[in-house]
Amino acid sequence: MADIRNNFVGIKSPNPFWLASAPPTDKAYNVVRAFKAGWGGVVWKTLGEEGPPVVNVNGPRYGAIWGADRRLLGLNNIELITDRDLQTNLREIKQVKMDWPDRAIVVSLMVPCVEEAWKAILPVVEETGADGIELNFGCPHGMSERGMGAAVGQVPEYIEMVVRWCKQNTRMPVITKLTPNITDVRKPARAAHAGGTDAVSLINTINSITGVNLDSFAPEPTIDGKGSHGGYCGPAVKPIAMNMVAEIARDPETAGLPISGIGGITTWRDAAEFMALGAGNVQVCTAAMTYGFKIVQEMIAGLENWMDEKGHRSLDDIVGRATPNVTDWQYLNLNYVAKAHIDQDACIKCGRCHIACEDTSHQAITSMVDGVRHFEVIDEECVGCNLCVNVCPVENCITMEPLAVGAMDKRTGKPVSPHYANWTTHPNNPMAKVAAE
Repeated sequence: MADIRNNFVGIKSPNPFWLASAPPTDKAYNVVRAFKAGWGGVVWKTLGEEGPPVVNVNGPRYGAIWGADRRLLGLNNIELITDRDLQTNLREIKQVKMDWPDRAIVVSLMVPCVEEAWKAILPVVEETGADGIELNFGCPHGMSERGMGAAVGQVPEYIEMVVRWCKQNTRMPVITKLTPNITDVRKPARAAHAGGTDAVSLINTINSITGVNLDSFAPEPTIDGKGSHGGYCGPAVKPIAMNMVAEIARDPETAGLPISGIGGITTWRDAAEFMALGAGNVQVCTAAMTYGFKIVQEMIAGLENWMDEKGHRSLDDIVGRATPNVTDWQYLNLNYVAKAHIDQDACIKCGRCHIACEDTSHQAITSMVDGVRHFEVIDEECVGCNLCVNVCPVENCITMEPLAVGAMDKRTGKPVSPHYANWTTHPNNPMAKVAAE
């Protein structure tokens, strides 16, 4: 059986599935239930400095985006960091770690961007026996207006400075949680790396408004007739998160920097995809909030079964395997040619492929042949865009078939070249022409 034990920057857990810092990890009661269900670790909900606790709203905290079947695709939340007393949290963290020594407990922290504030909280967290800390530089609402969260995460110089303070004042591994609300995620990752962080985690939530009530004309969720931007999470953010993970994993300045992947992970397959792109483990929130803690059991079983089927013995066999295959558009092979093919036995003749192609693409699919309703690809017009594959309701009914080297591309009237060629050398590229001159 595949070994899915995880060792992330020296923090060991029986599997790579951690609960992210969020409502599910706000207290011992939740965390113990999570561990009993099988979660390998948790990142305890973000703690603030000693003093009066943060004040959350006493009303709706979530907005939602649903699919046609009412399946939850995304959550927007306006909740802040823990509103429980710091000492209460610390006592609970210490007790849970004593009771569950084989599970990972990382403590998320957010205090003002002042060295003394970080120096004050680090030793009291360290005394709990926690395995590490996660610096919350991502929260896009409420705390950012106070000069914390994303307000720090959007300034690489601040990130490097705070990370360095933490590394100088604690023995615990430091994980830096990055905001996606930035133009180029590589810059804060580089800053964290320069400050000495042991790892980065991403993504935190995306700044968003998920909906407007068209009766009250206020954003959802609505508090006494008003709404605010919040943090967006859930399956809808997964593509954004995976791209950012891959960008850090393949950046020469941060290559090899451990990554904890976050963002819309709901199934074992999602987790495997994040790890293939370079994440050493994954953190989950929305899926647990939607389906409950026991969802991890399906994740564990699914990952183990897939690894056994593929012959992967440990997580090291899959972490980063896809990273070398992520490239920039300009390096894609322009001599590669593929055409869509419709399996007539599987086709239910719904016509969605034809409508999509006829109205919005390349008019490359028939609707009638010899007076009979029939959908077939016109190779002379097909550019291989695969829109038809994505709109077809029947899985594998339409597939993309590469043309063999030397085969005639009926659209261009030219044989498929055996040579690799990309935009950097293409004659239509003005930069290539300048270089040639």
